[in-house]
Amino acid sequence: MDAFEVLHTRRSIRQFLNRPVGEDLVKELLSAAMSAPTAGGIQPWRFVVITDREKLDKIPNFHPYAGMIKQAPLAILVCGDTTSANYGKYWVQDCSAAMENLLLAARAKELASLWCGVHPVPEREQAFRELFNLPDAVSPLGLAILGYSETPFSHKERYDEQKVHYNVW
Repeated sequence: MDAFEVLHTRRSIRQFLNRPVGEDLVKELLSAAMSAPTAGGIQPWRFVVITDREKLDKIPNFHPYAGMIKQAPLAILVCGDTTSANYGKYWVQDCSAAMENLLLAARAKELASLWCGVHPVPEREQAFRELFNLPDAVSPLGLAILGYSETPFSHKERYDEQKVHYNVW
């Protein structure tokens, strides 16, 4: 599948098959995530790979939009090390780029995904910190819920010329 097909058919999927995602594929996704651009080459991202069913099932107790995780075999919590000198303040942009790379790589490998936001909601951040024992200097940005889709991928044109301005607003 070419890059444009991946870009145009990536969707937030909320229904997953009961089928595990292999460890090698998880490593490919993480490699893609770590290939994202980053301010000053700092690479502040940190990842928590979650396959423990008990932990996955606890997440909807504190994240109101993560109910579908009970069907998914895998989630990856994308976090940022906020202590990086000089460029630490860019951890949100860096980790967002890593998250998008992760989601696009998942689509390229025929996996479904959903990005559940964690940052900047303090209650969610704290709940993830506690459940996964995150160090104080590491902030959770978002949760990628991953698995094989129960529904087919489709393309919906989203280009809107009215949202584009050239040279001036």
